[in-house]
Amino acid sequence: MLRIGIPVIGVSDIPRAAAFWTRALDLVASEEWKSETWQMLSHTDGSGRAIGLLRSTSRAEPHPRRHLDLFTDTTQEQQAEVERLVGLGAQVVDRDLYPPDPDLVVLADPDGNIFCIVDLSRAPSGGNRPTP
Repeated sequence: MLRIGIPVIGVSDIPRAAAFWTRALDLVASEEWKSETWQMLSHTDGSGRAIGLLRSTSRAEPHPRRHLDLFTDTTQEQQAEVERLVGLGAQVVDRDLYPPDPDLVVLADPDGNIFCIVDLSRAPSGGNRPTP
């Protein structure tokens, strides 16, 4: 039976990406699933795999068709997480595609991979949710 596994993020620097994502999402780098071109990140509680990091030579897409949405429960939590992630090396991405009063903030990880921080207390943002 086919089932969804994990998201895989293409990165140019696996150690840098592992440092960012483990701190961003409270994950651990798995020594068992590691090579020069691959790093598995797992949940700290031992509940399984979370994200794969794959070395890539291609540049991050400015408007990717697939990306991560990370959820917060309140606007205050969203703001705090955006500040925390920027402190870890993420960058806020300015978008002209935002709907009025958006429920999301678009960030890029240190490799430029786009992801969103969504405030679930204000989601969904109507039918006009932009593609980052």
